[in-house]
Amino acid sequence: MNAVEQPVALQLEAYNRRDIDAFMSVWAEDCQYFAFPSTLLASGLAEVRERHVVRFNEPDLHGRLIGRMSVGNVVVDQEVVTRNFPEGLGEIDVIAIYEVVDGKIAKAWFTMGEPRLLGR
Repeated sequence: MNAVEQPVALQLEAYNRRDIDAFMSVWAEDCQYFAFPSTLLASGLAEVRERHVVRFNEPDLHGRLIGRMSVGNVVVDQEVVTRNFPEGLGEIDVIAIYEVVDGKIAKAWFTMGEPRLLGR
């Protein structure tokens, strides 16, 4: 793993532990969080934290990394995320694009497929 990928890897590990403090430790103070391509969902640490505190309450939350690549200071992850949707337990395909500046995630863009419910 190269240096630019490290904060992205750490935030995914913290996401899977639902450890909000560890998760937030790799985000820049003035970070921005987008729905791809340009819908701003959260700006700054407080707003990014607020989005994830709620999500971290989901008992089955888990992001499974399918692949990761980086070019320059941009990291792209392909993941399958297990979520507790209102309709039930399911998973969703996610592409996450991170811009890393000075060892912190400065900007992130997310695009998602359609949720697939899992029969349990």
